[in-house]
This record gives sequence, structure tokens and C-alpha cells, in this order.
Amino acid sequence: MKSGEGEATTIIIGEATVDTKGKAPAAPPVVATTKSMKSIKSIKYVNGGWKKGIAVFDFLIRLVAIAATLTGAIVMGTTNQTLPFFTQSFQFRATYSDFPPFTLFVVANAVAGGYLVLSLPFSIASIVRPNAGGPRLLLLILDTVMVGITSASAAAAAAIVYLAHDGNPNANWLPICGQFNSFCDQTSGAVVASFVAAVLFMLLVAMSALALRKH
Repeated sequence: MKSGEGEATTIIIGEATVDTKGKAPAAPPVVATTKSMKSIKSIKYVNGGWKKGIAVFDFLIRLVAIAATLTGAIVMGTTNQTLPFFTQSFQFRATYSDFPPFTLFVVANAVAGGYLVLSLPFSIASIVRPNAGGPRLLLLILDTVMVGITSASAAAAAAIVYLAHDGNPNANWLPICGQFNSFCDQTSGAVVASFVAAVLFMLLVAMSALALRKH
């Protein structure tokens, strides 16, 4: 197409234009369709949705774990039984402080329970911002530490409870649960509560690792 002098002639090639005076062709505009925008929003919603669900479940499990750890610590820490004998001055008494593993058990479960209480704000932050990796990574590291603490203390206490129930004939260690039945029942219940807490911590670790996945 010809025009007067001084006017540029353009040739349309596809969606781009070429200026005959040597100017670079203009890049075609990038237009985002409504369909593509909806797809992106739906992907973000789905990703945030399942991570938010995990965060809510994480918060609920922490509440149950708080009850388990504090129950174990309180029950073990208040465990004692006195057997009256012929006189009040001659008695047999069993208390948790007589066994170092039981003392360690009380301290470990109290620490785990206190940590769980302090971790609740970070769990709530993960619910509000499910895609934030900082709070979730911190919880993953500390929960892993708590798995070791609770499981080790529960295992040590379980060994003492086993000896209290069955004794050890080879070492001439006699079982005491025939006499101190209340003491043994309380310590056994506390150990079970601590093992439940350890399993819950393992579940928290698995959920945090899952939430940190990008896909």
C-alpha cells in the first residue's frame, strides 16, 4: 500500500506489525483470559485448603497431647502408697521419687506439656497462613526433639513398672505390685499416657513434613 512521502508503511504479519522505516516490531500484548485466571485462583485455593486442614488438625492434636503429657506428669508426680504395718512408726512406703526414672519421667512430660502450650500460637499462625513455611519448620524441629524426650522417658519408666509387676528372679528382685497395687496402677497409667503423647508427637512430625511439601 502506497502513501504520501513522509508516511510509514506497515505490513501486518500475524499479530505483529513491521515498520518499513526500520523500527522494531511491537510485541503483541499478553492477555490473560478469564479462564486461566480462574484456574490459577483455584490451584492456590486447593493448595491453601488442604494445608489449612492439616494446620487445624495439628492444633487439635496438640490439645490432646497437652492433656496426655500433663496427665502423665501429674499422675506420676502424685503417686505414693503407704502400707500400715504393726505400728505407725514402722511402715512401708513407695513414692515416685524413690525411682530416678520416674523422676525423669515427671520432668520430661512436664517439659513436653509446657512446650505444647507454647507451640499453640505457632499452630494458630499456620492456620491463618497455611502457606507460610517458617512456623511449620520450627514446629517440625521441636516436635522431633519432643518425640525423643517423651519416648525415652516413657521407655525408662516402663522398665521400672515391668520390674515392679514381675520382678527379676535372676537378680532376686521381687515384684512389689502384690502389696503396692495402687502405686503400680498409677504408674502404669502414667506410662501409657506418655506413650500416647509420644505417638501424637510422631503424628505431628509427619503432618508438618507433609505441609512443607510444595506440591
